[in-house]
Amino acid sequence: MTSIDLDKDGPAPRRAPTAEEFAAVHESPQFQELRSRLRRFVFPMTALFLFWYLSYVLLGAYAHDFMATEVFGNINAGLLLGLGQFLSTFVITAVYVRFANRELDPRAAAIRDELEEGRA
Repeated sequence: MTSIDLDKDGPAPRRAPTAEEFAAVHESPQFQELRSRLRRFVFPMTALFLFWYLSYVLLGAYAHDFMATEVFGNINAGLLLGLGQFLSTFVITAVYVRFANRELDPRAAAIRDELEEGRA
């Protein structure tokens, strides 16, 4: 089975890789490096976020006085930390997108191109 990618130079035929080719790529050093880079980013970032989230929940459950501390006006520490949860989610997403665009996507594209061209 073949598929066709259309680009500005016209159709570029690409063939569907076999299961054996996928298995070979899975064992390749390039794919292992791609997985390693992903894991080195995702696991620490996940642990950091879960620690931050769990800290917020525990503070909310057990540190009522701290969370009720007024920072300015009717704004208290709990509200600011809660908004910080949203902000940190957006920051982590932006950092991951930048990391993926710079580190992961080019490597994945090279592996995919190699596989679809039959050089795997």
